[in-house]
Amino acid sequence: MPRKPQPAPLDGALVIDKPRGKTSHDVVEAVRRIVGFRQVGHLGTLDPLATGVLVLLLGRATRLAQFYVGRRKRYDSTFRFGFATDTYDADGAPLGPDTAPQIDRAEIERLTAARVGRFPQMPPPYSAKKIHGRPAHELARKKKPVELKPVDIEVYDFHVNEISGPLARVAIECATGTYIRSLAHDMGAAMGCGAHLSEIVRTAVGEFTLDQAAKLEDLERAAKMGDLARYIIPLERLLPELPSVTILPILEKRVRHGSKFNVQIAQIQPGRTSAAQGATTELNSGEWKPARLRVFSQQERLIAIAEAVVPRTYQPVVVLEAEA
Repeated sequence: MPRKPQPAPLDGALVIDKPRGKTSHDVVEAVRRIVGFRQVGHLGTLDPLATGVLVLLLGRATRLAQFYVGRRKRYDSTFRFGFATDTYDADGAPLGPDTAPQIDRAEIERLTAARVGRFPQMPPPYSAKKIHGRPAHELARKKKPVELKPVDIEVYDFHVNEISGPLARVAIECATGTYIRSLAHDMGAAMGCGAHLSEIVRTAVGEFTLDQAAKLEDLERAAKMGDLARYIIPLERLLPELPSVTILPILEKRVRHGSKFNVQIAQIQPGRTSAAQGATTELNSGEWKPARLRVFSQQERLIAIAEAVVPRTYQPVVVLEAEA
């Protein structure tokens, strides 16, 4: 008889301050080594050039990843005007000489304001976008044609923090799927001098902020001291915007078996509407989402996420395993 897989010793979210030069997969592998188990996944990648917030889900929390689709992102970025690159960032080859222009703040502010809202964006040729099943960057590196199509994106906030010579330091809040590299490249084209993304820090993914983030070396030290739990955001604090209900043991059995259950409106507690300092102004990108509910046991443990099927009747869509 096959042995039942052992549950991961840690369940929850871990916010990493990703170092420059490492891929998101590199970080996931490093964290798997540090925590000592494989059940670790991320909520969206960061380019190797980028630093900042990379959210990982551990243990049973990996089953909640589907509910984070659509979280807004915040970035602090530096655009370097004067030349474009083939990757649209500082890791690429220049596409011409450096003209080192002195840029005008008013002109940059006009361009950033024009890029707030919903509009089509052409992804960079060096990206993970698939072309006939192959990532675009594979074709681009082999100097093969990269035929991408524009994708609708949404930018909620885009403003200038500082201008210094050919550098524009900007802050951006946007929907998932937005390429900051393409924003830099397109603004350079509009200015007629070219531009690329020279630095980028992701400062927030929804409610997860850079203030919460741990460096990999912090985790290494904590693991040696047996203190990893201090960095883990527990299951019970995840998806804070969803309303919650605490149920009696007789209902808990139904929920754990994935059966529909009824609750009274008065039992439901509203989710958190105010965002933490540094978080995105709103958590999600605005797409329609079904009415969902966090379900807690009498012991205040998160046991399921459920969706409304009719008023006051809910169907569990994710049931979290009982603790071992």
